[in-house]
Amino acid sequence: MNIIIKCLDPKSQAAFLIVLATIFIAGTMILAKSLGQDWLGESLHPLQISAGRFSFAWMALVIVFIVKKPIIKSPNLKLHTIRSLLGWSGVTLMFASASMIPLSDATAISFLNPVFAMLLALFFLKEKIGKYRWIAAFLAITGAFVLLRPSSNTIQIAGLLALFAAILMGAELILMKIITRNESSFQILIINNSIGFTVSACAAYFVWQDPTNLQWFALISIGLLMICAQACYINAIAIADASYVAPFSYMTLIFVTLYDF
Repeated sequence: MNIIIKCLDPKSQAAFLIVLATIFIAGTMILAKSLGQDWLGESLHPLQISAGRFSFAWMALVIVFIVKKPIIKSPNLKLHTIRSLLGWSGVTLMFASASMIPLSDATAISFLNPVFAMLLALFFLKEKIGKYRWIAAFLAITGAFVLLRPSSNTIQIAGLLALFAAILMGAELILMKIITRNESSFQILIINNSIGFTVSACAAYFVWQDPTNLQWFALISIGLLMICAQACYINAIAIADASYVAPFSYMTLIFVTLYDF
């Protein structure tokens, strides 16, 4: 994998990493939907699914931390906390919407986050946005409005949940870009997931139910897949503009459709 990445120029490296991340994220969406419905046992609450995502990701990172003993240098805890809360809220809403409407619809709306990230990057990071990115953003927004047209109350509410998830995750992406300027990828990962673990565990306490063996396996898988996706995202935006890498997130919809076929 490292050999392939090193053969590419920086922008191509970033694009490759984001596409790789979308493969992992699509897997988490499928698993989250299976947990939110009764495929593997009695459906779990989105807060509990989100807690599984952060808990097992955090455990994996702690093991790496113990083995490698990296040095944590002057983290910006304020930005980390805000980013973690945005990420936790966005992921929870995304998982909730995935359990209520067709997975492709939930993914298409949730992954408007590149559009919001692009707009925020324009104002806060002063990044330049080319005409092709504007065209892609327009098409994405148009598609989302089509999907949000309510044919029932359930679809309307679920669509709005996915839309709010997109806004929150778009803002998270901008904060992630800011943090990568001064902190290492691993430091960002372990701090983010430590905060996310604490918040999600407290929230899940009130809705907890004992998962089946298959549900435990799915929760563990979500945590591990998401940490792989996060690592790809963080490294990608560290070497390229947020507005450049964000549109590649749309690949998630393709992989979700393939997995859900």
